Amino acid sequence: MPNIQLTINGKPIDAEVEPQTTLLDFLRESMDLTGAKRGCDVGDCGACTVLLDGKPVNACLVLVIRLQGRHVDTVESLMQNNGLHPLQKAFVENGALQCGYCGAGMLMSAKALLEETPKPNETQVRTALAGNLCRCSGYTKIVEAVHCVGRDMALDSEENR
Repeated sequence: MPNIQLTINGKPIDAEVEPQTTLLDFLRESMDLTGAKRGCDVGDCGACTVLLDGKPVNACLVLVIRLQGRHVDTVESLMQNNGLHPLQKAFVENGALQCGYCGAGMLMSAKALLEETPKPNETQVRTALAGNLCRCSGYTKIVEAVHCVGRDMALDSEENR
């Protein structure tokens, strides 16, 4: 089996992998990181969204063998000092999660957006989340949650000047 070195959630990983192993399977089965969910397995639903070098990708479509030297962040990386990340808090406070199945993918897509565009408008939020399907909501509360975090980040930035 080929060997690969990559970084997952800030931790260096050295592992033997089968060439056909997807990143989703590797995360869930080898790393016990189960936040990314198996949905459609064809890249349409976004339930398996993780960040690859800071950009959202569908983990079901990426072969882990191709990630030599790359950085992967999963929803588990959002934990801060044993507490929730501001995005997680905003999703809870705004009622943005219902069944929770799409939550990890939504959170990771939103995180990527906010790192690139700290105070996005509604169109930018909806565009960033377009690859993540939610069957339980009308997306309004999800968009509101992302806006709240963006607004709070902008306020924090102004206060720290």
